[in-house]
Amino acid sequence: MRLLMLGGTEFVGRAVVEAALERGWEVTVFHRGRHDAPPGVRSLLGDRTAPGGLATLADDPGEWDVVVDTWSAAPRAVRDTARLLRGRADRYVYVSSRSVYAWGRPTRFDEDAPLVEGASADAEQTAYPEDKRGGELAVLDAFDADRSVLVRAGLILGPYENIGRLPWWLGRMARGGPVLAPGPRDLPLQYVDVRDLAEWIVLAAERELSGPYNLVSPQGHATMGTLLDACARVTGGAAELRWTEPDVILEAGIEPWTELPVWVPPGSDLYEALHSADVSRAVGSGLVCRPVEETVADTWRWLQDLGGVVPQRPDRPRSGLDPEVEAKVLASGTGA
Repeated sequence: MRLLMLGGTEFVGRAVVEAALERGWEVTVFHRGRHDAPPGVRSLLGDRTAPGGLATLADDPGEWDVVVDTWSAAPRAVRDTARLLRGRADRYVYVSSRSVYAWGRPTRFDEDAPLVEGASADAEQTAYPEDKRGGELAVLDAFDADRSVLVRAGLILGPYENIGRLPWWLGRMARGGPVLAPGPRDLPLQYVDVRDLAEWIVLAAERELSGPYNLVSPQGHATMGTLLDACARVTGGAAELRWTEPDVILEAGIEPWTELPVWVPPGSDLYEALHSADVSRAVGSGLVCRPVEETVADTWRWLQDLGGVVPQRPDRPRSGLDPEVEAKVLASGTGA
């Protein structure tokens, strides 16, 4: 098959490119040139945010079986690209987000749950949920529902991560000593390894799937305990996990999700949004999730190969807890 990857040099895009190349696909990568494209692809340079930034793509004679797009800023960039390609590609896969669902959603919401309002395919960059929904609308306008796939991904972990969530935990465990571990230990998580996400995307293209899919592991595929145990073990076992009750963490003013990546307190709206999705449609269509231990070990190996320089997206805040705050909570004796 012929793939046009919009982006393709970092995290999700790079994983999709590698999955396609492993299948022997012919891959074209359209990117800004800020990072090297993976070996084995044809590279086109352009900046979707700049006037005339699609000229290289417009002038190229290529046609493709599938386009994969991970754009997360102004929806108009998706609109312009999708319109340009609707006569040159058979299918458009847009990596969206579960953030497109409206707050107040039911527990274990599926793809028919209410969506955020106020989104537009013609919009400039606003808020992340509206931007991703606007991107979906742009794809549906150009390719319609039968020729498009809306990949509503949740938390994404694994090698190439440039957000800093799993890398922060691995770095913290590598420093050793007592570690503030947010409980409860058996708290069920939902996430997807970036390589499993990529494998599902290329499978969806091969099978000509269409429509929206919640793309994340079944709830309980991992827990905070299995995730952090794996982090402590793979980094050498020098870390001592001190499991701490959610109320203690919140009373200390620690922000879930950002200061303690991945974790949000059970029973909160944020927990229901992030870790309680119905993923039966994705699983039924071929999603397979590798063990959390494999995700952690491979991410640690990748970080070591980088020599300590962890990539970080400039448009996303850094994750992690201030060591002084962590020490203060641990010194209170509330961790066990």
